[in-house]
Amino acid sequence: MPGPGPTPEPSASAGGSSVSSLPALVGLAHGSRHADGTRSIEQLMQVVAATGEIDARPAFLDLAEPDLLTVAGRLVEAGHRQAVVVPLLFTVAFHATVDVPEAVREAAERTGLELVVAEILGTGADVQQLVEVSMAVAGIPEHSDVLLYAVGSSNAAANEAVHDLAARLGRHRTGRVQAAFGTTEPRAAEVLPELTEPVALVPLFLSPGLLLAPLARIARERGWTLAPPLGDLAAPLVLRRYASARHTAGLR
Repeated sequence: MPGPGPTPEPSASAGGSSVSSLPALVGLAHGSRHADGTRSIEQLMQVVAATGEIDARPAFLDLAEPDLLTVAGRLVEAGHRQAVVVPLLFTVAFHATVDVPEAVREAAERTGLELVVAEILGTGADVQQLVEVSMAVAGIPEHSDVLLYAVGSSNAAANEAVHDLAARLGRHRTGRVQAAFGTTEPRAAEVLPELTEPVALVPLFLSPGLLLAPLARIARERGWTLAPPLGDLAAPLVLRRYASARHTAGLR
């Protein structure tokens, strides 16, 4: 991974009135009608801001506010000239390849803010480590079968990346790890009969959402171990994506 570039200088926290000498960070999430989903992303960005000592703000592609155009305008009003957009997405699918570039292009053209797009969170080794930490915090035993639950995509390669993550998570466990999706096959109902109860449910989500809620309710009713959405645990990963993009783009 590229080096983090210059040493960060003290700056404003999320939504603060003072202007950082560093580029701002915008965590661009898909968005959800679930109120706790929006709050969770807002809290994640507050942790990112406090940890990185930068101006870090949330924005949403759909279903929640503010959108990227609004946030870009606010950053310009606050005195920023540059910002790094970190897509809070796990797979390279339509949102990453179409929605994010379109939102960034519109925001840059209409506000004059220089926007650099970082890599998505992805499903690589650092996300695997993040999920393993989440599983450990939730107290999931090594022998328990695990359902790794993700949103899913019409893009087969995106879904295969999640299956690959599940396979890697299962390599050092005695219990199996299988992936299932909320919007495509295989659905949880198809995969669960293959697993031995009590199953542990591990969401590949940053925040609560309407897709996750029904399955989480079933998990609680059946007494399964339920790992929470990754949430604040992802703050260091978001900052690494920001630092790498800033360094690559030569942002001061």
